[in-house]
Amino acid sequence: MSTPPDTSRAEASVPDVVSVPDIVAPGLAVLFCGINPSLTSGATGWHFAHPTNRFWRALYEAGLTPRLLRPAEQRDLVTYRLGVTNLVRRPTGRASEVTVEELRAGAERLRWLVEEYEPWWVAVLGVTAYRLAFGVRTARIGRQRDQLGGARLWVLPNPSGLNAHYTPGDLAVEFARLGEAAGLV
Repeated sequence: MSTPPDTSRAEASVPDVVSVPDIVAPGLAVLFCGINPSLTSGATGWHFAHPTNRFWRALYEAGLTPRLLRPAEQRDLVTYRLGVTNLVRRPTGRASEVTVEELRAGAERLRWLVEEYEPWWVAVLGVTAYRLAFGVRTARIGRQRDQLGGARLWVLPNPSGLNAHYTPGDLAVEFARLGEAAGLV
């Protein structure tokens, strides 16, 4: 009888997954919706926690927060009438690991959150994820014609450091456009 291979070292290198909570409250101006947590976010419980993610800087540079928040300060978002959730709750190394079925189910969960908390705007962070989750093949960055549970929809670029199509300055401009539409800047 042979012994199983020693996997304790490999298992120790995989972070334990903790819950990444929805940061929501009634009547938010904007509910940001990421695709899914990174492995770093899954390990810490903080949204956009990977050091290369540009979400927090984009919020600040767009004028949506008065100072640069750290991921650990995510609960402070509600004081600025902002919230954050994800389409898919499962952490992955890359958003491309999320299935279309997961995105579609996430869109339904998001609809429920919107109906429950009634944000004015929902901003989905990633045009490809938005297209797949909501079945809108021609969606572009910016305001969408459709609504979700009474909230207006906006699509922003994915702030992941892996998204080389948008510089940090470009992200701030797009976040500021949403902030202006929502009356926050």
